[in-house]
Amino acid sequence: MTIQINSDNNLTVHKEFRAQLQTQISEELSRFSEHITRLEVHLSDENGHKDALNDKRCVVEARLGGMKPIAVTNIANNHEQAVEGAIDKLKSTLDSKFGRLNNH
Repeated sequence: MTIQINSDNNLTVHKEFRAQLQTQISEELSRFSEHITRLEVHLSDENGHKDALNDKRCVVEARLGGMKPIAVTNIANNHEQAVEGAIDKLKSTLDSKFGRLNNH
């Protein structure tokens, strides 16, 4: 599973944070690793340099072998929370999708 982390012009993702995100995402989604070929994580700050509530966005797109990609979005007060929420949404979606496939 390849993980690519992107950010908008208002955000700089430091090497340590990037490594932390990759580790967290790999661990959280490890049970789906045989199905996911690539993950694209897009981080953005909706208000640029201004501080505001719920202005950090994380979009995670999972490319699945032989299936259409799945994308989820989460907005939170900081990027860590936005990533955690997006991962939770993706896990729920994948559980539902692969649960249905295993039942048929």
